[in-house]
Order: sequence, then C-alpha cells, then structure tokens
Amino acid sequence: MSEPTVAEATNRIYESLHADNADIDAHIATLKAALTRAGLKEALFDPARLVHNNRSGRKLMQAYFRQRGVTVTFSAS
Repeated sequence: MSEPTVAEATNRIYESLHADNADIDAHIATLKAALTRAGLKEALFDPARLVHNNRSGRKLMQAYFRQRGVTVTFSAS
C-alpha cells in the first residue's frame, strides 16, 4: 500500500470534518507525514469546503492543527 499524497490526506481531513471530526487526529498525523515527504511546510485548505467557514472556525482549526505540528493556510475564495 502506498503512502497517501498531500491531496489525499487533505481530502480525508475534509471528510473527517464533515463526519463530526471522526478520526481527525489520525488524519492530521497522515497529513503531517505527507507534507514531510513532499517537502512542504504548510497545508492549504479551501475555506468553502469547511463545515464552519467563519473566522472563529478557521482560527480554531489552525490552532488545533498547530498543536499537532501542522501549519494551516486557507486559499482565497
């Protein structure tokens, strides 16, 4: 089984967020590993695909991911 790419890991994060954060910590760890393999420093998310697309929701997501070692940025809508 191959390691997931950053895009695949990001899609799993979106799915987890829509499933009330099911297995979110495992998906964050997978994303962190994929970012390291790809040589990237931060994960890019589309705010339109988030469950809570408001400032407080985005800031909460950034803080939660930062505690787990992943820097989150959001694309311009």
